[in-house]
Amino acid sequence: MSIFEVIGGQKLSGEITPQGAKNEALQIISAVLLTNEEVVINNIPDIIDVNLLIELLKEINVEVNRIDRYTCSFRADKIDIDYLESEHFHKKSGKLRGSVMLAGPLLARFKKAYLPKPGGDKIGRRKLDTHIIGFEKLGAKYSYNEHSNFFKLEAKELKGAFMLLDEPSVTGTANILMAAVLAKGNTTIYNAACEPYIQQLCKMLNRMGAKITGIGSNMLFIEGVESLKGTTHTMLPDMIEVGSFIGLAAMTQSDITIKNAGVSDLGVIPEKFQQLGIKLEIKGNDIHIPSQDLYEIQTFLEGGILTMYDHPWPGLTPDLLSIILVTAIQAKGSVLIHQKMFESRLFFVDKLIEMGAQVILCDPHRAVVVGMERQKKLRGITMSSPDIRAGVALLIAALSAEGKSVIQNIEQIDRGYQNIDERLIKLGASIKRVHAQ
Repeated sequence: MSIFEVIGGQKLSGEITPQGAKNEALQIISAVLLTNEEVVINNIPDIIDVNLLIELLKEINVEVNRIDRYTCSFRADKIDIDYLESEHFHKKSGKLRGSVMLAGPLLARFKKAYLPKPGGDKIGRRKLDTHIIGFEKLGAKYSYNEHSNFFKLEAKELKGAFMLLDEPSVTGTANILMAAVLAKGNTTIYNAACEPYIQQLCKMLNRMGAKITGIGSNMLFIEGVESLKGTTHTMLPDMIEVGSFIGLAAMTQSDITIKNAGVSDLGVIPEKFQQLGIKLEIKGNDIHIPSQDLYEIQTFLEGGILTMYDHPWPGLTPDLLSIILVTAIQAKGSVLIHQKMFESRLFFVDKLIEMGAQVILCDPHRAVVVGMERQKKLRGITMSSPDIRAGVALLIAALSAEGKSVIQNIEQIDRGYQNIDERLIKLGASIKRVHAQ
């Protein structure tokens, strides 16, 4: 276990480049199982969750060649399908939420897959219903082992089908999509997620020989093909990192330029931070956040308090609500944060309150932030990171606070942000990574 020791109150300055998109990486890397030819992937984020998934692929006998730190080639021509039934695979994949993304490709190509109950963040219930119901519609059967907490999926063959998803799940859409590309006949996925990451996956699969139309909409049409070939793919910049850096700049009164921010794929993210009163200057594919003494939260046109809530794309991603909440602490005005999707994601606000923030936790899904207008600073405390996004929100709070903060359980942060301490130190932050004895 390691901790961050943070001395807050430093104004940062300089340029920072976001890593490759974590949520895209888990889908794209799983998709290499759909072909026996070489797939080269660029801009892979060097983070725990992604590296664990790559290790898992190695263990089922995928040939992995790490060309450089952010580029890998994969060849899945000698898959050990029997390894899927081993206790070791169950134990390792059960700890990684992203391992659920292996099910669709394995089922499509080998007609067998195991789906663990989701691991990862402790932010509330994560359903697998969308995945399994979609696989069933394609012709798969499942059984559940209570001892191992695994779903076993099998199919003699997959056949295309029409399906209306009960929710526009990003991982559910991606998993069903990867299964459908090798199914016989045509598949229609209605109420599909249409995030940029899903669009990226569709484009990659089409380059591999899949026939997918409707990309970017909530209705995808897939004409099944016999096999797929290899390709090369480059990840988008991570939009959650972009939002995190915007919030960090505002809270610490810093002057930061986010290079290669993938502006065209950010959707409403810049607008949501502008609604908090944060000035943004978009220059080509870069975003400049100038130092601001004060930023004022907008109100609705009739004067009502602004509400920020998560919503399927093109709405605001739930992964940024923790960042928006902490950024509002030093704003002028108030905002209601409504986290609809996960019932435990706001529980980190008790640490912000201990630091001196004016936050009212209304219930597991809603919190009101009363901005302090920089009338007083947060104070440094010792705290623990409960999940990836809350961990970075607490890090932002610590960097803006007076005195020393200690953040424990930083492995959660490392799961989603590569070398975040080293990158922020280059901007002038005072962060020390201390390895516990």
